[in-house]
Amino acid sequence: MSVRITEVEAYNGPDDPASHAFTRTPRSEIMYGPPNRLYVYQIHTHHCANVVTSPEGQGSAVLIRAGAVIDGVQAARDRRGGVAEHLLARGPGNLTRALGITKADLDTDLLDPVGVHLLPADPASDPTAGGHVIAGPRVGVRLAADRPWRFWIDGEPSVSAYRRHPRA
Repeated sequence: MSVRITEVEAYNGPDDPASHAFTRTPRSEIMYGPPNRLYVYQIHTHHCANVVTSPEGQGSAVLIRAGAVIDGVQAARDRRGGVAEHLLARGPGNLTRALGITKADLDTDLLDPVGVHLLPADPASDPTAGGHVIAGPRVGVRLAADRPWRFWIDGEPSVSAYRRHPRA
């Protein structure tokens, strides 16, 4: 199945107190590795997927917050249940559930076309690709909450609702 990524959130390693890589730990070690690797972690009852983006040793990553399912809608429905199509991959936990991403996918090379991988947008197969990108504060983080490091496609129904952390 495929999703068009519609919302992401950036985390800048040791310069960002909201980042898992703010303090280097065994859990965050993958963020200090080579770029284009998948960092998957579990929070509460769901998984979140991040793309390691910085050169080796820097610890930056981008959380994939939401996507619009463009291929494999039935597979996403089977994994997510009876939700509306625009909600199938809305929010980081729903996105990983719809795609079937788990901790077993940790450290996947996202440039390898086998398994979970990234491809550039193909406007021919998705005429809704493009759109105006907006930046704003990150969702649900307590520290550095006002950094405008959340990016989303304006008007896209799959984008998650903004919720500020109550202690931010």
